[in-house]
Amino acid sequence: FDRLFTMLDSLAQPDGAQTYPPYNIERTGEDSYRISMAVAGFSDEEISIEAHRNVLTVKGERKDEGTGEGSELLYRGIASRAFERRFQLADHVEVVGASLKNGLLFVDLKRNIPEELKPRKIAITASSAKAKQIEAKTAA
Repeated sequence: FDRLFTMLDSLAQPDGAQTYPPYNIERTGEDSYRISMAVAGFSDEEISIEAHRNVLTVKGERKDEGTGEGSELLYRGIASRAFERRFQLADHVEVVGASLKNGLLFVDLKRNIPEELKPRKIAITASSAKAKQIEAKTAA
């Protein structure tokens, strides 16, 4: 876990104990990252993603589908609760895309550091001129 290169350095949750939905964070390139969240049962219309001031917020709220006509729900074992996850992003990280596939939400992030903040290499030039020698004047 390289703190210098991570853009997801902490959760911005007040309790910090929220575990739903589970998620993974992976590096996909030198300055590219992806958050994968398990959101089975949610459609893209039921999920919202917002980035504001270095905080990424992902919310999900299921529409009550109810049971089919003429049926009665006897046991609910499939989670259908609403969720909200917040991630603290490092400076210069932006959301570049999101997709939902097979119950997984993918949020792609890119770190764009401005040129003036990037480290730059300073060339050292070798001096070929001989150093001047200063002659001391003799005291009279």
